[in-house]
Amino acid sequence: MRHYDAIVIGAGSMGMAAGYYLARQGVKTLLLDASDPPHQWGSHHGDTRIIRYAYGEGRQYVPLALRAKELWTDLAEETGKRLFVQTGVLSAGPADAPFLREVQESAAQYSLPLEVLDAGNVGQRWPGIRLPAEFLGCFEPTAGVLYSEECIRAYRNRALAAGAELRTGERVTGIQAKSDSVSVQTQTDTYSGSALLISAGAWSAGLLASLGLSLPLTPTRKTVSWFAADEQLYSSDRFPAFLFTLADSMFYGFPILDGAGVKIGRHDGGQPADPDQLDRTFGLYPSDEAHTRSFLERYMPQAAGPLRQGKVCLYTYTPDEHFIIDRHPEYPHIVIAAGFSGHGFKFASAVGEAASQLITRGTSEIDLSLFRVTRF
Repeated sequence: MRHYDAIVIGAGSMGMAAGYYLARQGVKTLLLDASDPPHQWGSHHGDTRIIRYAYGEGRQYVPLALRAKELWTDLAEETGKRLFVQTGVLSAGPADAPFLREVQESAAQYSLPLEVLDAGNVGQRWPGIRLPAEFLGCFEPTAGVLYSEECIRAYRNRALAAGAELRTGERVTGIQAKSDSVSVQTQTDTYSGSALLISAGAWSAGLLASLGLSLPLTPTRKTVSWFAADEQLYSSDRFPAFLFTLADSMFYGFPILDGAGVKIGRHDGGQPADPDQLDRTFGLYPSDEAHTRSFLERYMPQAAGPLRQGKVCLYTYTPDEHFIIDRHPEYPHIVIAAGFSGHGFKFASAVGEAASQLITRGTSEIDLSLFRVTRF
């Protein structure tokens, strides 16, 4: 049985980043993935993700977001790849929305650049947006868009160059934990490790249950759509990525990048799903297109053109929609990175670094107290 200093189960967003930061320190690292990342079976496909720093989900996220920004910049410089586009990000909704208040307060606390605009000013600046008079917009000019699949390719290449071993097409079928090591079985082989990171997305709950840890993780079917739109209004050089918090829903989206159309998804809702039985047919439910089209028709009518494409992906929710980044309460050499609830990718670089530190040091440089497993 081959032995490694660290084994990573799930070489997607957080796992691939962690694999790089481990290997870079000389840790003998094995990355295992049931597919061949980047791929469409996890939560990282669909080309792009928003990165923002004034954080409506809670100001505790801001240091993690700022560290992630530094690490994405480092990765782009190391690889020479274009990983980020500074489109700015506009968060909009009713002026009294708690999410927007938190955006403003987190920006103030951390001295982040943020412009607060009334509905009229938003419409003047971006004629493609039509806001009700009682809405306001919070524009973060330094935020923007990450090319998610390119980010994973970049971390994959750097991890392999640093000496990590990546085995793809190997689904984990069992884990045995001992007091100071682990044994991991796949469909084709068995490996031992001194430490383990479980970062398997929607499959994490099952793996953790085999280790006696039952966590409230809910894999959920989600969709994203691309619509034909007016290039003069919505191209990435003149229109921001956006997030709308409404009375009963939340939507996010992207300007036109590489001619693909305006991309939009609904952040809340979705159907609970078994990741192994998930029907990835876009249009299976009328809401797959109807919800996003209805949003565009109301707030961005010139972007509500013909549907160009739609894709199905997965969120894995926790009850409070905060992450789990922690060590197993009984096996401290097993680290968990799970439950990213649809807003985790932007942090993947910093989560990967923090997870590598939990493995090598037992603690992380950045505060992870919000993400403790014991809160459940």
